[in-house]
Amino acid sequence: MRDERSLEQKLEAMLTVALEPITTEELADVVDEDAELVLETLRTLRQEFVEQRRGFQLAELASGWVMQTAPEVASWVTKFANRDVSHRLSSAALETLAIIAYRQPVSRAQITALRGVNVDGVVRLLEQRGYIEEKGRAPGPGLPILYGTTELFLDRMGLAAIRDLPPIEEFMPPVETAQELADELFESSLELSEDA
Repeated sequence: MRDERSLEQKLEAMLTVALEPITTEELADVVDEDAELVLETLRTLRQEFVEQRRGFQLAELASGWVMQTAPEVASWVTKFANRDVSHRLSSAALETLAIIAYRQPVSRAQITALRGVNVDGVVRLLEQRGYIEEKGRAPGPGLPILYGTTELFLDRMGLAAIRDLPPIEEFMPPVETAQELADELFESSLELSEDA
């Protein structure tokens, strides 16, 4: 007779010490069980963690299963983790990464046009850190490299797929606000031209 609790313990222990996400198939291979049974057990564990209000949760990401901080305590973990800020990305890098995530595949020239500054150094940094990678080449002069995000990016963002990114509209002001700003700028420019 199969000991389901033993399987849960094995899976929980492996995922607790894993540095990277692990696929269902890899876990099944290690515990010498059927992948369907392992998947079912992982889903049961995920539900148990939620019901028990644990400080962590089990999440299925693009590249496999991983233990993550529960959303209710994420701010505390962030505060703890930010004590060493040497690996954080600059605002320029975050802006560039956001452009790539939402517009991919995208070339350096397109990113530069959107940001208004040269992004060569930032793109190199993001590529070195493993957040973006070459996804192909654009047709046209010079065949520019097209960039897109990686599984590491998805994992770090806690996403299973790029479609899980929040809609970009959530970060933009309402159309009415944008229209008000445009009207104010137009009026200001008229006043300046009248004064000149």
